[in-house]
Amino acid sequence: MDEMYSRTKMLIGDKALQKLRDSHVVVFGAGGVGGYVIEALARSFIGELTIVDNDKFSKSNLNRQILATIETIGKSKVEVAKERVLSINPDCKVNIKEMFFLPENSREIDFSQYDYIVDAIDTVSGKIQLAKIAQEKKIPIISSMGTGNKLHPEMLEISDIYKTSVCPLARAMRNLCKKNGIKKLKVVYSKEEPSSFEQIFENGKAVPASSAFVPSCAGIIIASAIVNDLIKE
Repeated sequence: MDEMYSRTKMLIGDKALQKLRDSHVVVFGAGGVGGYVIEALARSFIGELTIVDNDKFSKSNLNRQILATIETIGKSKVEVAKERVLSINPDCKVNIKEMFFLPENSREIDFSQYDYIVDAIDTVSGKIQLAKIAQEKKIPIISSMGTGNKLHPEMLEISDIYKTSVCPLARAMRNLCKKNGIKKLKVVYSKEEPSSFEQIFENGKAVPASSAFVPSCAGIIIASAIVNDLIKE
């Protein structure tokens, strides 16, 4: 066994490690939460990653996104993510798709190839579409709820969407899941009441305040849940 895998093998054993190397995870969103999911999955030796995002890095990303540096400002998030994964685990097969995922273009993606779906996007319609596809195709999924306007990562937890509280995004998702017949949805959410010192608006919409702590921890929690789910078998 290559030294690169040795510490992980010590923890989970050969069979589980091979399971991770045989798995294909798709991550929608390579920002504050998704970037850390990608980082942790790369270091957990997931064999194949597909990364979907249509954004480029900006200076406002520097306070919380692991893939955002002065050097990556203006660069494609998926291109930077691919380079980062391969710099950690060159054995990983990395597929990238520059697209803003919405119900209208969801047919452009062949979901049958994935062992796990990560929803780290912000658009509610896209999040619901991913949940619907996961239920229809019986693919495990985990969805990130709101991490903006929060300072306390210790208040994050994994739950089913119907058992969530406090989080405004989770509230909207609960209602839409019910309307769309989605029976369950594993999520990471926070019970911290959202707050901000100052409000900024762009194009008439409030911009969420953010920290380096909450999105990153949400991403690590998501990656941990995926790895533990995959090796359960």
